[in-house]
Amino acid sequence: MTEQTNRSAAYQAASPHPDLKSLEKLVGMWNLSGDTQGQITYEWMEGGFFLLQQVEMEHAGNHIKGLEVIGHLRPFGEEQSSDIKSRFYSSTGDTLRLAPTATPALGPGSFLVVVATAPP
Repeated sequence: MTEQTNRSAAYQAASPHPDLKSLEKLVGMWNLSGDTQGQITYEWMEGGFFLLQQVEMEHAGNHIKGLEVIGHLRPFGEEQSSDIKSRFYSSTGDTLRLAPTATPALGPGSFLVVVATAPP
């Protein structure tokens, strides 16, 4: 019983990983232009552990809505993962697992998303 009590106490005492602060500059509403038209909104989930991205856009003749969850993995009662993870879910049924990139042009902690569309 003590082990379970200790796990519960450790779980409740956790706080958001400090590197999430680097994502603060994304918070707000962004307009998409070019080949993709629409809007992206970023906001913090209550507690500050996850950044949520909501997308509504037109791309290649398709209307797409989606939700991305960005943060550290932390199975119940365990420590947070050392790196930021991301998963995107779209209204078209697609899921994308995204990972931070160290591409110098984008800066540390940036996410690089590459989407390839197969020819008709």
